[in-house]
Amino acid sequence: MSKAELPNLEAAPEAPHAGLDRIALLHPLTAEQRSDVARQCRWRRFAPDEQLIDHWAETRDVAFIVDGRVRVVSHSAGGREVSFSDIESGELVGEMSALDGRPRSASVVALGEGALIAFLPARPFQLLVAAHPELAMAMMLRLCDKLRSATDRIMELSTLGANNRIHAELLRLAKRGTRLGASAIIAPIPVHSDIAARVSTTRETVARVLSDLTRDGVLERRSDALVVRDLPKLELLVEDVRGGV
Repeated sequence: MSKAELPNLEAAPEAPHAGLDRIALLHPLTAEQRSDVARQCRWRRFAPDEQLIDHWAETRDVAFIVDGRVRVVSHSAGGREVSFSDIESGELVGEMSALDGRPRSASVVALGEGALIAFLPARPFQLLVAAHPELAMAMMLRLCDKLRSATDRIMELSTLGANNRIHAELLRLAKRGTRLGASAIIAPIPVHSDIAARVSTTRETVARVLSDLTRDGVLERRSDALVVRDLPKLELLVEDVRGGV
């Protein structure tokens, strides 16, 4: 286990067994079974921007995000950050290494106000998935979703210009946001550098594209949220370009 995954006895609370009730993957289990899983976990609270999984580390634990949010990232040889996804509470990360035994494919850092993580060793996780078909099916669907998302992003990076990649990322954020008819609310407001890291461009390009969309009436920036006022128009911007590649 890497230093980042060692349990911090001062920072970690006593294992709150009910905390795993929030993990969607574990919903097929009974409360007693989830409590048993919780007792096998190492619990730790991570500060904002603190790393909980190291890229290329030989660790195998699955990390259940009990509270808070985390980001999956990597860095180029020149130090440029590439952001893959943000993982919300109730989800998990690190399952690929737990299943295939290979090194970590990316780093994971805590966001916002930090995150409470329950680390389950690989072997108990493997036994858990093998013993519960519903869990195994959920894992397969999760991995299918990851593969589809990766395929979409590879196509976008290979075929779309920076402006269009930003449009596509905004559409993804809008679809995960709160829908209000033809509008969608993205909260909290996405940081320009975060969008840039996800679509491989610069903050300046992101700022310019968002400004253009605001001028055209597609976006509206509020104090606590970014509102996509015309979701069909944003979808059309994305689909027109995707259909032409």
